[in-house]
Amino acid sequence: MSKNTQRLSQVISTFGPGAMVDLPTRSVVIGGLEQWDMKGGGFTTLSEPRLQERLEKLLKDRNRLDQSKSLFLRTPPTTEAAPNGEPRGISSAIFPAWFVCEEVDVVGTGPAGFRRRRLVRWKDLDATGRKRFNFDDGRKSEVTPIRFVCACTKGHLQDIDWRWVVHGTTVCQEPMWVEEKGTSADPADTSVVCGCGRRLSLQEAFIPGRLGKCRGERPWLLDKDPDGCDLNLKLLTRTATNTYFPQVLTIISLPSEEDELTKLVAELSGELTNVKSMEHVAAAKQFNPKIAASLGEFADGDIFERLIRIREGAKADASKSPKVAEFDVFASGREEIGQNHPAAKLYAQTLKRLAWAGASDIDLSSVRSLVAVHRLREVSCLYGFTRFEAAPTSSDGDIEDVSLAVDGAPISRDADWLPAIEQFGEGLFVHFDEAKIRAWMNEGPAKERDSKLIAGFQHWSLRFGGKGPKYPGLPYALLHSLSHALMSEIALDCGYPASALKERIYALPEGDGGRFGILIYTATGRSTGNLGRSRRDRPSICLHPQGGLGSSCDMLERSGLL
Repeated sequence: MSKNTQRLSQVISTFGPGAMVDLPTRSVVIGGLEQWDMKGGGFTTLSEPRLQERLEKLLKDRNRLDQSKSLFLRTPPTTEAAPNGEPRGISSAIFPAWFVCEEVDVVGTGPAGFRRRRLVRWKDLDATGRKRFNFDDGRKSEVTPIRFVCACTKGHLQDIDWRWVVHGTTVCQEPMWVEEKGTSADPADTSVVCGCGRRLSLQEAFIPGRLGKCRGERPWLLDKDPDGCDLNLKLLTRTATNTYFPQVLTIISLPSEEDELTKLVAELSGELTNVKSMEHVAAAKQFNPKIAASLGEFADGDIFERLIRIREGAKADASKSPKVAEFDVFASGREEIGQNHPAAKLYAQTLKRLAWAGASDIDLSSVRSLVAVHRLREVSCLYGFTRFEAAPTSSDGDIEDVSLAVDGAPISRDADWLPAIEQFGEGLFVHFDEAKIRAWMNEGPAKERDSKLIAGFQHWSLRFGGKGPKYPGLPYALLHSLSHALMSEIALDCGYPASALKERIYALPEGDGGRFGILIYTATGRSTGNLGRSRRDRPSICLHPQGGLGSSCDMLERSGLL
């Protein structure tokens, strides 16, 4: 795989829009959705009405989607869809625009000695390739992006204005250097110094307000926040974990128990997103060969009626937690859930109790049922991100609650679609007896443990000023602990890393007695999955440091961010 590529799952998680990535010769910030090459059918429209309805409401509530628009889910453009040998991908602006020369000057020896490297800007580099800096004496040095940038808790990101930070309002054009002493990497041992004698220790850069006020810059969107920003900037190491926390909503697709036409319409609902009438159905048949081939023999009225039914069902499901509907399907007790078909989104079997508990000498009375999930489809969608700390997650699988500590940042200016991927796999679901869970919670040791967890949670939630997420509850702690123990055993038994396994904890106390269960599964992109045995390589996406407007730094210059 090329060093300028990322897997699709990485682009909607660790390295999504707004994230900084080190390429072989550059550091870039992944471009927003407007910078993605989606022309000419280089993507696939995914259908998952429950997910679309929930995120569409979220974006409209936050004024990130026009009230008149519908939301689409699309896969990122893959290198496999490249026309004429040119790979599709994402235009990613070079960031930061300050560089440090690799040539090191050693000054002095012993404890008083230090190392220094020249600090230069993008415009100071050799115009041919922008990879080297030419010293006044004729020497040439390769450069690397500086490790430090700044950001605010709203997700805005910008270069540190090193000249202003070191000199204040005093104008100075003397050369600048990064000086390091010792080997501890302590911030106090690293300083930015100027030829005029002024200096700034990185330890000072952590002082609130020392880096100045945020200007609302969003280099991944090539603009500035129209609402502005006056928060204090914070020092950020661009390769640190806290530079980027993706906000991703994941849903397990549920089966359709309807007739053949309903199933076909459900499969094509992504292609039919803009259909608002029977006339639109006729036009879709005429201009979309895929729809014509699948639905051509059915009446337009019947197709539209099924489409409306699917949409209304999704709206009803969107009013409650995604995990509630999933649990109710898995815990239904039906012998077969879904259909055993290669195109089925979900197929599972509720095993007879004698098959898994009959010969065991372990008390399994707390387990109500065990479900073998032979095929499932997981859809994950990226809708934003945070910096400095992750948004508190919800134990019921709902959208993350971004509280006062951080704000979620957008991944586009006004796009009517979000990036998503689908993965296929298999696993198992364990349904626990609600009465047994309740009885265990009333026992002395469980109550004592619950008190300790509540005390720790309340101390942690003080940072949110009383508006933090809800305490997930003792059943969640129990099931989460048990889930990890089971994943370790499954990994040892199957002989592959536990990191290949995923979990969904169903600890939903509301309702008649509550809902308690664990889904452990494995899923891989564009394959059927086989509990660890990979069947097909995952597709990748190319990152382009050079955008269609010239160099990516030119893109920032044109937008006023450089």
